[in-house]
Amino acid sequence: MPKITMYTTGFCPYCKMAESLLQARGVQHIEKIRVDLEPERRAEMMKKTGRRTVPQIYIGERYVGGFDDLSMLDRQGELAALLAS
Repeated sequence: MPKITMYTTGFCPYCKMAESLLQARGVQHIEKIRVDLEPERRAEMMKKTGRRTVPQIYIGERYVGGFDDLSMLDRQGELAALLAS
């Protein structure tokens, strides 16, 4: 299973939903980068993704986007394939 990286905060409901969806699909470990605790990481996230909001999710080297993007991949059946690669 590829490494999952998620830019997150401690109080974001969409981050919790993304984490729950990933766990439901068999993900056991998510590397969480807390942009609320490390503000310089938010600047890094914005530079890499062009977005300010969390979550911002990477599966391996592929940038997935936020929760809505992750959920859409799941509905289209593409998330399972990404996680299996």
